[in-house]
Amino acid sequence: MELTKEDLQNLRQDYRSAQLSEEDVNTDPIQQFKKWFTEALDAKLYEPNVMTLATANSDGKPSARVVLLKGFDENGFVFFTNYESSKGQDLIENPQAALVFFWAELERQVRIEGVVSKIDPESSTEYFHSRPAGSQIGAMASSQSRILTDRKILEDKVTELTAQYEGQEIPRPLHWGGYLVEPTYMEFWQGRSSRLHDRIVYDLKDGSWTIGRLAP
Repeated sequence: MELTKEDLQNLRQDYRSAQLSEEDVNTDPIQQFKKWFTEALDAKLYEPNVMTLATANSDGKPSARVVLLKGFDENGFVFFTNYESSKGQDLIENPQAALVFFWAELERQVRIEGVVSKIDPESSTEYFHSRPAGSQIGAMASSQSRILTDRKILEDKVTELTAQYEGQEIPRPLHWGGYLVEPTYMEFWQGRSSRLHDRIVYDLKDGSWTIGRLAP
């Protein structure tokens, strides 16, 4: 099938499943996220914790990738990665990030902006040891985001580490752990018919959340 410009231009859906008003939402955006995330779980969506993570370096050059949400509470949202990766380098230079969740089946999107810091080493170690052994070895073996001249180099390293730690606890690499995104802005988007979507936003000002509506 040949893809034409018209094929792309004609891709559209009319969203009609729900609506969202200021009266519907919780006064606390974390609690509102919990409500929507629970509904995504109840709907049995495929990997509802998938999120786009956007960072930028000190020059303002942006970069985005998909990662997994691995925890959230009143303090913010947690993900894990290699601290020496490209995103880790961005966060050293510019400790701010944006997250986006998109749950197509529910016609919903959540946008989060906030400041980023490493979580405590003990929590990173606890999560690391909850992962499958193969994932632990993978975290040790991979120099994430660096040039790999041959995949066999990585595979040989995995084989070496697997043999080295057979029957032993695998230590968490010091270059691997969790980040906390503490939100300063959150937006809840509910698709509506004719692109007249509902956008309810929370903005943190002087330690308190204000709630408003944006034009679609």
